[in-house]
Amino acid sequence: MIESLKKLFNAPETEHHKAEEHQLAIAATALMVQLSRVDSEQDERELQTIIDCAIKAHQLTPEEAKDILDTALSQADDATSLYEFTGQINEALDQDAKQALLENIWHVALADDRIDKYEEHLIRRIADLLHLNHREFMQARHKAESARS
Repeated sequence: MIESLKKLFNAPETEHHKAEEHQLAIAATALMVQLSRVDSEQDERELQTIIDCAIKAHQLTPEEAKDILDTALSQADDATSLYEFTGQINEALDQDAKQALLENIWHVALADDRIDKYEEHLIRRIADLLHLNHREFMQARHKAESARS
């Protein structure tokens, strides 16, 4: 009887946790989508990088990552501010995880082999909203640049 009660109370929590992880993946992906659009040239290489980052960061299949990208594209269209996404991320992630996310955002910026001034400005805003300091901002950039070499 006790075991069945434990299962009853644990099941919704597990489902709730999966839903939170899914929403967190969408929020992180939506930030990358916003970046891919800031220079008015959403590039296929940037979109593929977003999918690759989602697969790696959230242990997703390519199909799941594509679904998350589609949802993030839709949510990014409707978003009124970046805070909608960074607020969720700040509640769920620690500093190291937020810095890893920022590194992935840098990967998206570097996907088309150039960093537009608007992209760099947006990444700085995202870093500020994620409560990452200048050192963490620069470390994420250098890691992303080093990975391309």
